[in-house]
Amino acid sequence: MKGKKQKEPAGMNPAEIFAALALLEKERGIPQSFMMEKIIQAITTAYKRDHPDTENVIIDVDEEHQTLHMFVQKTVVDEEDYVDPPNELTLEEAKKLSAKYEIGDVVNIPVDHTEFGRIAAGNGKQVIIQGLREAERGMIYDEFNSKQHEILTGVVTRIDPNTGSASLRIGTGTESTEALLMAGEQVPGEELTEGMHVKVYVVDVRRSTRGPQILISRTHPGLVKRLFELEVPEIYDGTVEIRSIAREAGSRTKMAVWSNDENVDPIGACVGPRGQRVANIVDELRGEKIDIIKWSEDPAQFIAAALAPADVLNVWMAEEGKACRCVVPDDQLSLAIGKEGQNARLAARLTGYKIDIKPESYRDPEPEAEMPDAPEDLEPEAEA
Repeated sequence: MKGKKQKEPAGMNPAEIFAALALLEKERGIPQSFMMEKIIQAITTAYKRDHPDTENVIIDVDEEHQTLHMFVQKTVVDEEDYVDPPNELTLEEAKKLSAKYEIGDVVNIPVDHTEFGRIAAGNGKQVIIQGLREAERGMIYDEFNSKQHEILTGVVTRIDPNTGSASLRIGTGTESTEALLMAGEQVPGEELTEGMHVKVYVVDVRRSTRGPQILISRTHPGLVKRLFELEVPEIYDGTVEIRSIAREAGSRTKMAVWSNDENVDPIGACVGPRGQRVANIVDELRGEKIDIIKWSEDPAQFIAAALAPADVLNVWMAEEGKACRCVVPDDQLSLAIGKEGQNARLAARLTGYKIDIKPESYRDPEPEAEMPDAPEDLEPEAEA
């Protein structure tokens, strides 16, 4: 009928596939050859699914002219041996195609253009879409994998009423992703609401079939460490080092610091002018107390400082293993141990030593002469 456009056969113009692959390579960095291999594999698999008895299928890729052609390979056999039509061709049929063919030759039979176009359209598009998804996931993984052990800000998008876990949207634009803040990684007593901006510590990034999994935490000691790095220039530039940190999220953190410059007070640097630096971090942690002590290479001195705010009179180190006994004034025993043992527990984790705390009035049945005295110049700690 004049004026009516002829309906094209169902299919996908191979040029569209080449154009899509070129765009993928340019914008996503995926090599065209890699994606073409996947497309060929998908098309071949789809054809064999429709023709289960066909064994050899090849696809000719002409990059210069941007064309794709599919062929079924058949072996030329004698009429008497012709038993497998999907994979064999009689000599008479082969001669109709070309007089040069002889028994034993392999002939490439073109697949019907319409059928090939239909298969190529569906599977080519599917592979390209899948390639895009994999590329995006790969980019997101690379983006967040480089931020392991860093602080990121996320927006709470949903709170699971059953588990208490919070879903957070981290990042912006195409490189944003969802991360799950499990109930066990949330600070006890801290209420999260939808739309709230919260800082989280990236514990780990893992690959999965559904995209990268970002493991985040609000309770990890690394969160406090990174907050101090952001707040204290002397830590950021390496003048002051955080040597050890122990935390019970929502309640108290103990942190041991050391200065590489004798003219810089590590505790003073962390506390800041009028206590402003540490106050900013306490606010971010919703009022969590932070004890800052001076690290010492002398274990006894370090342990004594770690037990502050209690005064330690003596520290005896065990001859074997990482254990010690600390003696404190009778009226400071409960202060050294802390509420529900928290102060002693954090000091033990901070120093890596098992600490046995005794009052001054305690008398050990074993001779004290066997134990060395603790150093007298014990450093006090600063508390926020």
